[in-house]
Amino acid sequence: MTALDPADSTALAGSYPPLVTPFADGEVDLGAYERLVDRQVRGGSQGVVVTGTTGEPSLLSAEERVALVRSAVAAAGGRIPVVAATGCGSYDETLALSTSAVGAGADALLVVTPYYLRPPQRGLVEYFCALAGRLDVPVLIYHIPGRAAVSLDAASLEEIVRRAPNVVGMKHASADLAPVTEALRRIGPDFRVFVGLEELSLPMLAVGARGLMNAVGNLVPDRVAALWAAVEEQRLADARKIHHELWELNQSVFFDTNPIPIKYMMRRMGILERNEHRLPMVPATAELEGRLDGVLSRAGLLR
Repeated sequence: MTALDPADSTALAGSYPPLVTPFADGEVDLGAYERLVDRQVRGGSQGVVVTGTTGEPSLLSAEERVALVRSAVAAAGGRIPVVAATGCGSYDETLALSTSAVGAGADALLVVTPYYLRPPQRGLVEYFCALAGRLDVPVLIYHIPGRAAVSLDAASLEEIVRRAPNVVGMKHASADLAPVTEALRRIGPDFRVFVGLEELSLPMLAVGARGLMNAVGNLVPDRVAALWAAVEEQRLADARKIHHELWELNQSVFFDTNPIPIKYMMRRMGILERNEHRLPMVPATAELEGRLDGVLSRAGLLR
């Protein structure tokens, strides 16, 4: 476990790719997962996210999700922080999984807005305040209205942070940039906003986001980390160059439901031995494979 002090401006900042979950004959392949974590360390990522959206958490049991946290912590070996995504459909499930993830060594938690029920804003406030009050690690709110069908407004976010000081940031996966500026204006520049949509990485960093949680980091961790560093060091020309270099890869993540394209490309690049999915997720079609091969070829990533 890596000590994360939210008061440290360098903590919880940078590129934290949400790792895919590799399967082998229907089972979670923990050995392959540990190799993915080590690759992120060697590639220059500042941290990793376990069982984020790219890791297909809804297809995993609670026991499998905790086992992945434990494996990530072991593979990271204190070199980089491990953030566990622990959001579930109910408060009790989320609290139980969050507690287990912390027990397994997670340095921080990423908790998605409770989905499907579409609770009112006051319910979201009470949910996150109650949850954070039971945990002793930094908590990030995962705001992804396109998948969760739930939006958290700026006033509610501000109240949560006021009442629960260990809620230190959010992952914002939306094409709307305005909530980023509004959150930073209300809460302050130390509030950690992580970019959740690849194509908006540079714009969101430019208005004050502190890091990236991009699926494309599974493919090119060094380039995603370099984009963050260029912005952090105020090298705008370099950042713009990397932004354009990553553009087609960033788009390809959403040629089909994430992580279908990512897993195929990882297999083609030799990062994964298998391109295996659990239903209802399925492998890329032949047509999509050809399209993704073209992206990889133009990016110089095919062997």
